[in-house]
Amino acid sequence: MTNFADRLLLEIKHKNNPTVLGLDPKLSYVPEFLVNEVAAEIDNPLDIAGEALYRFNVALIDEVADIMPAVKLQLAYYEMYGIPGLRAFRRTCSYANEQGLTVIADGKRNDIGSTAAAYANAYLGSTELTDDLTTSLYTIDALTVNGYLGFDGIEPFLNVMTTGGKGCFILVRTSNPSAKDFQDLVLENGDKLYEAVADKVNTWGELFVGELGYSSVGAVVGATWPEQAAELRQRMPRTLILVPGYGAQGATGADVAVNFDENGMGAIVNASRSLMCAWQREENCDPEDFAGACRRAAEAMQKDLLTAIEARIG
Repeated sequence: MTNFADRLLLEIKHKNNPTVLGLDPKLSYVPEFLVNEVAAEIDNPLDIAGEALYRFNVALIDEVADIMPAVKLQLAYYEMYGIPGLRAFRRTCSYANEQGLTVIADGKRNDIGSTAAAYANAYLGSTELTDDLTTSLYTIDALTVNGYLGFDGIEPFLNVMTTGGKGCFILVRTSNPSAKDFQDLVLENGDKLYEAVADKVNTWGELFVGELGYSSVGAVVGATWPEQAAELRQRMPRTLILVPGYGAQGATGADVAVNFDENGMGAIVNASRSLMCAWQREENCDPEDFAGACRRAAEAMQKDLLTAIEARIG
């Protein structure tokens, strides 16, 4: 199994596109005609929701799989639809994998000891059913992880990654406005808390650095803090950065370009609502062309980002 960071970076290079399609769907994002199609086949409201989300995701994946290297699924948007939602999550992961896309699960999981190990096995490893039978629940390449509990909560994920060629992205500097409530707290040595987390991520990732120079232990750095992101790029020189906050949260290509190294590598930028819901904002868009609108928005994002990266590195 090849290194996760190497696989993702090669796919980014192949498609010349360091972006991620965020699949964080609500039923209100799905065109009415598609929901009605499902409702004509299924009676249970939750089952309708789960199937509609899955068909919506499949259409978007089909439209962008040739130009985008990865998808990121936010688990909460599937969990709120119960078992049918989780079934849609699992099926979407499998379908995206079949289309050659890197699959990132955004669950921000964490705990300690055996509980963290259970999370790691559920999403990145395998579940033991009997002494001689195990099964993998999901076709996921990487998982977002919360490091607040320290190494006790991270080590189980690293243990699974050691043998499975998987990756993780640890929260370092998040995109939400109140991130500063805790992440900006100043420690005794003068560093801010998020900087201390960044240093740990850099250290934890040393054993997972691939041939392209980046570690499979990545970091989440929000696009809404460009000054801090530029500092973190220098502080974590071998860390692959997942950047949320582009588009709907207000960040542009110029904001996120600071996450890339001097060769235009080392980061991947996520957009969710601005791509999924492009059909709702595009003037005179036929709802049946919702996937086409997503592709057009994805192409515009790619152009914006590549232009900004080129302007930054020269």
